[in-house]
Parts: sequence; C-alpha cells; structure tokens
Amino acid sequence: MTPIQPMHPAQPGEPEIRPEDDAPERGTDVIYLAAGCFWGVEEIMWERPDVLTTAVGYMGGSAENPTYEQVCTGTTGHAETVRVEYDPAVTDVADILQEFWESHDPTTVDRQGNDIGTQYRSAVFVTNDTQLNEAMATREIYQDALNEAGLGAIVTEILPANEAGPFYFAEEYHQQYLMKNPNGYRCHAKTGVPFPDINEK
Repeated sequence: MTPIQPMHPAQPGEPEIRPEDDAPERGTDVIYLAAGCFWGVEEIMWERPDVLTTAVGYMGGSAENPTYEQVCTGTTGHAETVRVEYDPAVTDVADILQEFWESHDPTTVDRQGNDIGTQYRSAVFVTNDTQLNEAMATREIYQDALNEAGLGAIVTEILPANEAGPFYFAEEYHQQYLMKNPNGYRCHAKTGVPFPDINEK
C-alpha cells in the first residue's frame, strides 16, 4: 500500500516545531504514538485505511529542535514518535490504540527488542479527553490479557500532548522511511498477546 504523506514534513536536517502547521485540519484529530523505532511504527499506522496522514518526529523531551543524532544519545528526553491524524467521525481511536498495544512490547522500560534507550520508550500523547479515556481503558484491557498470559505490567506513558511538549518533525529522510527503503529495519518486538475482542465481552 502506498503510504500517506505527512502533512507538514520538516526540511532535511532541520526538524522544527511549527505550531500553526501542527494543528489538525478541521474535523480531524491527532494522536502521538511512541513504540520504539519510528520507521516501523509509522508503517503500521499508514497501512491502516482509517488513518489520514502520518509523520515521524521527536516528542516528550526538553531540548529544543533536537536532531536525530542528539535524540539517539538518549540525553534529550525525546521519544521517537509518530504523529497520526484521523477522522473521529469515521474512526474510533480505540481501534488505533488496540493495534498500538499489539504492535510492540509495552512492558519493557526504555526498550523495544535490541533497541535500548529512552528514545525507544512506549508512550501515548493525547490531544483530547476521548483519546485519554480510550488510552486508559484499552491499557487496562490489554493489561488483563497480559496478566492471563503471565507477562508483566505495562509501563507505557500516557500523557496530554501539551504536557509532553512540542512535537518536532524528524528529518526528511526519516519520513516514510520504509517506503523509500522497503528492506529497511523493522523492530519486531511484541508480546505475542492479541488484544481481546471487546465485542465478545
């Protein structure tokens, strides 16, 4: 599937926050998801037919205008993050969150597989109360499933985006990386536990 393009990609080598650009179009919502290396996470999200646009960047840190190299040192506090835009009139954000939980291992602290560091931590940065409520509710449901499987506690950070700080667009070569490099790296760290079918409960 051809990936959807980011609405406002950063200039090559010059990631920056653009407050006027980062606001979603009328009628759409944005949620920010961190689940390890953002290349693979973005691919998972752009493959969803109910997602409108995606972009990768850095969020949740303290340094201004961080570069990829700086984020990789683990000293800026940023997580590799995917900006996901969708139409809430068409898409239940719970569906997006269910795939988020399944697609990585939310029980590992600052790590996904062999990718280790605070930049690879699991996080959900929400932009409205509906997202916050669904993030908390789906986390509880998935935690019950993990408990039944004998796995550990979810350590995912759930935080309002305005508390997490700005989303900085990553450099252009990171945007839709796996479309440009189809044999590129994908982190396959998962719990192997499917998200329960809520309709069966």
